[in-house]
Amino acid sequence: MSDPNDLAAFLSDGWRHLRDGVARSDAPARFPTFATVAPDGTPEARTVALRAADQDRGVLEAHTDITTPKVVALRHNPVAALHIWVPSADLQIRLTARVTILTGPDVDAQWAKVPATSRVSYGTTPTPGTPIAHVYAYEKPALRDSFAVLECHLTHIDLVHLDTRHRRAAYVVGDNWQGTWLSP
Repeated sequence: MSDPNDLAAFLSDGWRHLRDGVARSDAPARFPTFATVAPDGTPEARTVALRAADQDRGVLEAHTDITTPKVVALRHNPVAALHIWVPSADLQIRLTARVTILTGPDVDAQWAKVPATSRVSYGTTPTPGTPIAHVYAYEKPALRDSFAVLECHLTHIDLVHLDTRHRRAAYVVGDNWQGTWLSP
């Protein structure tokens, strides 16, 4: 562990876990909880797969089907919260982001990297969340036009490390991620 008083090192450690989530399918940060607010004000949370983590830009990326309720929520209110628990590090990572929904030619590079076996996640009919007559009354045709990238521009990072003496810090984009210690 780095110097426990070093805010920059604590933030770097959080980003290391995020990058690890992109690189390794078994990493805890691979599957964060992604929360939005539905147009009726209802909070909604679901698991997404982390596909990119760019510390220099302060951006995380997830992929989705453009017809999902999370996209409906983000079009109404383009903010999201992400939550990750890293058990081996006793670290909680909470993130807040403004989300841009990218589609069409803007996501050609990302689509090209999606394995053929995973492309069936984009284009489910009927639309995800629609009631169906029986458990398998849906199709998954792998529609390129249904593929979207959620570009999450981080605005706030909250890290909590649990130990004999807990540590907590908040970082905001507005102060160039300088960080502030918080009472845990």
